[in-house]
Amino acid sequence: MDKPVNNRAWFLVLPVLVIVAFSAVIPLMTVVNYSVQDTFGNNQFFWNGLGWFQDVLESDRIHAALGRQLLFSAIILAIEIPLGIFIALNMPKRGFWASLVLVLMALPLLIPWNVVGTIWQVFGRVDIGLLGHTLAALGFDYNYVNDPIDAWATIIVMDVWHWTSLVALLCYAGLQSIPDAYYQAARIDQASRWGVFRYIELPKMSGVLLIAVLLRFMDSFMIYTEPFVATGGGPGNATTFLSIDLVKMAIGQFDLGPAAAFSLIYFLVILLISWVFYTVMTAQREAL
Repeated sequence: MDKPVNNRAWFLVLPVLVIVAFSAVIPLMTVVNYSVQDTFGNNQFFWNGLGWFQDVLESDRIHAALGRQLLFSAIILAIEIPLGIFIALNMPKRGFWASLVLVLMALPLLIPWNVVGTIWQVFGRVDIGLLGHTLAALGFDYNYVNDPIDAWATIIVMDVWHWTSLVALLCYAGLQSIPDAYYQAARIDQASRWGVFRYIELPKMSGVLLIAVLLRFMDSFMIYTEPFVATGGGPGNATTFLSIDLVKMAIGQFDLGPAAAFSLIYFLVILLISWVFYTVMTAQREAL
């Protein structure tokens, strides 16, 4: 005999559904509404169909920002994932030093994004910043305000400093879940350090690595506050990523229709690439 279903339990979930509706679903529907309409002011709208989407997809400005965004995310993943794994492998496993290192590694993650941008904006200045002044004293022609390469280097180093700890801590958690018996068996078999990493540590870290890659890709692909505060998207448009371009379009130019279409395309691109990452890494995880 089937147990009776208590539908009253759904009332416990109702507050969460209401909050999600007001914080996510309703704003999303508003964006969709703006993306297919145009206005001449006075709150009068008329149907525009897919016109804004076509304009965004054909915009050279958006293509350039997308190229910069993809390059930035690729560089960030290529640096932070291997560096985070290396740090996790060399962190103390137990005792006082393990606790101290965990606290130190977590500190950059506690700093707000706008504060990180301000820190590195001042840190990189040639006149008063420690980094900029030191590099100038050593003979390097460093100026992130005028040189696009210096601006890119500053933003990349800033992001690596801010977020590598997240990858390291996730990998460290995966390593801590490995039983000591695995390492004892490896020592008995006289396995090399590479063999221990390849056949014991890497498979055990594959789950958290998947999370780390997805989180770091989505964060780096949506980055806004740090480069906006540090460089303002400059010099020129050198560090104008998709998020900065979107804000300029929506708030600076008040083009709500194109900005709404842009944001939806932006969301779908992130969703698509994240799905590709997830599919590929899940297949590789099963092959390990």
